[in-house]
Amino acid sequence: MSGMRTILATGAVIGVVGIGYGMWSIISPGEERRKELLKNLPEANPVRMEETRRRNALMLQVIKEAAETNDNVIARWFGNQK
Repeated sequence: MSGMRTILATGAVIGVVGIGYGMWSIISPGEERRKELLKNLPEANPVRMEETRRRNALMLQVIKEAAETNDNVIARWFGNQK
């Protein structure tokens, strides 16, 4: 009885994994759609990528400044909210 239960459980697991794989392959985009998606990513646009680099550099500068000082950096921008 235990052997039969193991076989049925194994078959059920294999079936569920097979159904999941089948559903995944149905909903995943094709090669053409994948290339189109990659082409339209923000990183593909040089202007947008440069804006992102500039924004990241500014954020790193702010973080570095905050790490080097004991002052409350946020209070400088927003003032004391008390």
